[in-house]
Amino acid sequence: MHVNTRPYGPLEVDERQKLHFPFGILGFEHLTEFVLLDATQQPFYWLQSLQDPQIAFVLISPDIFRPDYDPGVPAHELVEIGVNEGDDYLVLAIVTIPEDQERMTANLQGPIVINPRARIGRQSVSMDPRWGVRHVIRDEIARASGSASPAGTASC
Repeated sequence: MHVNTRPYGPLEVDERQKLHFPFGILGFEHLTEFVLLDATQQPFYWLQSLQDPQIAFVLISPDIFRPDYDPGVPAHELVEIGVNEGDDYLVLAIVTIPEDQERMTANLQGPIVINPRARIGRQSVSMDPRWGVRHVIRDEIARASGSASPAGTASC
């Protein structure tokens, strides 16, 4: 499948990378078709809109910097994307990358939840007060490792 992407320009993408978001993403509810792409810089991904090539989100697995993260996705929201009790599903966080990449943040309050088997996703909203919309990834990694600051920054 041919896809115009914001980060990489035109690409050939495997049809299995296509995801349907019946409710869109908060603020982009009108966009329901996406592809999930590996970013050139690990551990990031791109969620690229198929309907608007200018809309793409950088994603990361929260487990990388918050091993204790539990988004608390309500069971009815999982059922809406075809996830039944005991099924595996993927949880990713939207990343904001400011000019100062050391202040990169992840939105843990609004996780992206994906049923990889059905290739359906949705954005959930966590009511857990521990999770905000701007967790500084570098600080979280440092806190988890018990060090002052992790090495390296990323550009996707």
